[in-house]
Parts: sequence; structure tokens; C-alpha cells
Amino acid sequence: MTAVKIVKITGSAEESWQAAAEEAFREASKTIDDISGVEVEDWTADVEDGEISEYRATVEVAFPVHDQQRQQNQ
Repeated sequence: MTAVKIVKITGSAEESWQAAAEEAFREASKTIDDISGVEVEDWTADVEDGEISEYRATVEVAFPVHDQQRQQNQ
């Protein structure tokens, strides 16, 4: 049985919500190994002068929890 940890991260982009979600994933993958899934939780945006100026995506990133002692013995 594998335990999975989930963290929330928000990415932003000027182009689209998809780009914002991809940014969140890229940033998370810099410090989290073995990401097994990403779920978009929320889409938001800033509006200036009647136009969307920045898209934001809040995502949940899932990754397995590794047993420290087992890793040291391998």
C-alpha cells in the first residue's frame, strides 16, 4: 500500500488558465519528486480595464510518501 501526500500550489500566467496550471506543475516539480497526479481545484483571474490581465490556477499535486528507513537500506 502506498501513502500519497497532496499539496496545493497556485500558478499564474498572462496567456491562459492552462498555462497557469502548467506553471504550478513546473514549479512543484522543482522540489517534489515522483509527482503522480495533478488536479485543478480552482480557476481565478485578475481583471483590469475590462480585460483579464492574469490567470491563476490552484492545483493539488499528488506524490507518494517514501519510507525514510527503507530508502536508506536500499
